[in-house]
Amino acid sequence: MPETKPFERLPKLVIPKHYNLKLKPNLKTFVFEGEEAIKVEVNQSTDRIVLNSLDLNIKSVKYTSSAGNPIKPLDCSISAKDETLTLLFGEPIPVGEGSLEFNFIGELNDKMKGFYRSKYVSPDGEEHYAGVTQFEPTDARRCFPCWDEPAVKATFNVTLVVPENKVALSNMPVMSDEVETDSGLRVVKFHTTPIMSTYLVAVVVGEYDYVEDVSLDGVQVRVYTPVGKSEQGRFALDVATKVLPYYKDYFQIAYPLPKIDLIAIADFSSGAMENWGLVTYREPCLLVDPENTSSIRKQYIALVVGHELAHQWFGNLVTMEWWTHLWLNEGYASFVEFLCVAHLFPEFDIWTQFVADTYIPALELDCLRNSHPIEVPVGHPAEIDEIFDDISYNKGACVIRMLHKYIGDADFRKGMNLYLTRHQYRNTFTEDLWSALEEASNKPVRAVMSSWTKQMGFPIVKVSSEQDGSDRKVVISQEKFCADGSYDCDGTRWMIPVMFSTSQKPGEVAHYTLLEKDTSEVTLKNVAASDWIKVNPGTVGFYRTQYPPQLLEQFVAPIRDMSLPPLDRLGLLDDLFAMVQAGHTPTVEVLKLLEAFTNEDNFTVWSAINNCLSKLSSLLSCTDYEDLFKAYGRRLLQGVYSRVGWDPRDNESHLDTLLRALVIGRLGSFEDEAVIAESQKRFEAHISGGPLIPADLRSPVYRAVLSAGDESTYNTMLRLYREADLLEEKDRISRALGAIRNEEILKEVLQFAMCDEVRSQNTVFVIVSVATTKKGRELAWSFFKENWQVFMDRYQGGFLLARLVKYVTQNFVTEEDAEEIETFFRDHHTPGTERSVQQSCETVRLNAAWLKRDRDSVRKYLSFGK
Repeated sequence: MPETKPFERLPKLVIPKHYNLKLKPNLKTFVFEGEEAIKVEVNQSTDRIVLNSLDLNIKSVKYTSSAGNPIKPLDCSISAKDETLTLLFGEPIPVGEGSLEFNFIGELNDKMKGFYRSKYVSPDGEEHYAGVTQFEPTDARRCFPCWDEPAVKATFNVTLVVPENKVALSNMPVMSDEVETDSGLRVVKFHTTPIMSTYLVAVVVGEYDYVEDVSLDGVQVRVYTPVGKSEQGRFALDVATKVLPYYKDYFQIAYPLPKIDLIAIADFSSGAMENWGLVTYREPCLLVDPENTSSIRKQYIALVVGHELAHQWFGNLVTMEWWTHLWLNEGYASFVEFLCVAHLFPEFDIWTQFVADTYIPALELDCLRNSHPIEVPVGHPAEIDEIFDDISYNKGACVIRMLHKYIGDADFRKGMNLYLTRHQYRNTFTEDLWSALEEASNKPVRAVMSSWTKQMGFPIVKVSSEQDGSDRKVVISQEKFCADGSYDCDGTRWMIPVMFSTSQKPGEVAHYTLLEKDTSEVTLKNVAASDWIKVNPGTVGFYRTQYPPQLLEQFVAPIRDMSLPPLDRLGLLDDLFAMVQAGHTPTVEVLKLLEAFTNEDNFTVWSAINNCLSKLSSLLSCTDYEDLFKAYGRRLLQGVYSRVGWDPRDNESHLDTLLRALVIGRLGSFEDEAVIAESQKRFEAHISGGPLIPADLRSPVYRAVLSAGDESTYNTMLRLYREADLLEEKDRISRALGAIRNEEILKEVLQFAMCDEVRSQNTVFVIVSVATTKKGRELAWSFFKENWQVFMDRYQGGFLLARLVKYVTQNFVTEEDAEEIETFFRDHHTPGTERSVQQSCETVRLNAAWLKRDRDSVRKYLSFGK
């Protein structure tokens, strides 16, 4: 585990009650001036005040007591290491209220942290800059001196001094907007915010258009877009105006602010940020162009809007007490976004996709020895970025989904209202949520959930059964599941809500029990020996299931005829694949089971199949029989390919559209000649004035064309990239470039990733695209090592750097690779990536063991089937 860094939270002798903050950004010199008056409460007489400040030049400081006596500090010391500002006074400050005033200067940096600059191109082709903020987790201190901890809440009045032609936004509506006669600048004052944490304060200054509407519950909603692109905000506007009333009804609490703005930012490190009343998004996470936006992107935008608006209640109205409880914010919002989208867009079949996109990645990460509990103690701010990961978000969402099923929707809603009402405008611990849900449901929520949030990992539930007349006796037992195949790693046990279904009523729960001990026996009435029994129907419980061969065999027929529901087909396959990776089951068994899915027509089940094929493809790329596996993959996909074809059918479903892209993309990666030829033909038409490739098919077609392409193909792609106006299209092209097979061109791709044409947040994904093949992996890893200092300077820690480290390293397959990775990072201290490095090295060693175990048997099976 990463070493815990020494850290102390700010003393509470003096706390802020209200901030008057005035910012004057200069978008040409990239400097901002700040004035600040903080109304403070002195709880205990002291001769010093300690607060947070980073990268600010403090020009003057003054403290004035409630009696009007000014006290100037004798010393004003800054600790860059602790990110604090200590004001030392020559006399004790009296108990009571006072005012702390600052004048300061800061840089509009290019790090996507604090108050920073974002470059955009105006409709006339000129480069301009906006000033935007990203304060979570601990970067408000880069913009103004403050008590930058989530529990130290205050109210804020923000004033922005901006050029006359710029849009100025903050959390609240504008109170006044006047022009200074001497400077010609506008002074825009905003209404007072509710009491809130510093990380939720936001300002934006730039050139934007907007579309607006009013939600059914009377909230003004605006979506701000780049100039000339306001219509691309319509979809997000439609979603937002429906989401707000849905949450009002679900929580039984109205959205507490008079307005909410959603704004598309060109340079943005994450997908979005839930600032209260002013939600910031990366452009492709908010804008929809009818001709150029794919169906999967629209679905993603609906989820992201749902996620950030859920935070307006869960995170903003009620806030975690400290970053240890980050999962409360993120896990909960990640669950509720799916509840909301399932209600607004039933055609998305979103809960099935939840299992493929949220549940499976969480299981894959959480079985590693270098995972972490959902609720992980956080001290130093440098540790926070490392827990913005699939455990906090995805596992958090999964265990809340399991809890939701366990106590039922009605009690869940009642408990949520109780929690939000009881703690609104305050801070909470995880236990506060459990108390409210336990009170609402009369079930042992605290005991059950503590076993899931405070312990790392998850269980494997083993199943055995025997016939007892007309009934089936089933024995279930639990142990910790470990990726390396060892059972009972540390004696950990969970309280597991376990459900059963049978072939008599495949879509219904036949029995429900709470497995609290090592083993339990249940009797399923009137279940014949020929009937299948399924543990964890709907794949809701956060655990793996292991069946004996005779029970597993009973699922083959219902998988073939699809009488087993999609979520169960998906869950069965993923559990078996996990057993293969852990060494409990030979790889050949999963290759055989995959052949039972030849009639499969469900997009999300194919997503799970695709996940298995992708991992096998990465592993077997290090063998001399990779071509045999690609031939196996082509055979497996031929049936579904012939059904979905290339062109949409009349009235086809949203999911069929997604399935077509998935199948064509995977066949392209398997070097299917027909798919590559058709891709080339359609691409030629696309670039020469013929029919445009539908947005849904562009990614797989671009990859297929590049995989068979040369320098000329690469240059054509770069031309398309440079001509693209929509960032989503630029993303699509840049993330496809790594499909090129020529080693020299791949080196060019890596250099391109670092150039000014690629935004900093996208550099990572261009490099990752190269790292998806064996040759590309080696090149990307060498490139990372050569440019390590550049990456350190560019990202200064943060989750983008951690993500780059993870994806560049985790697919190697030898012990020597693992040792090289460890040695490099031991010699090159890379803060914020320690856990990612450990997880990658563990994964590499697991890959090595897997390949050693099954290399020969897989070769034999694939040779036989060719």
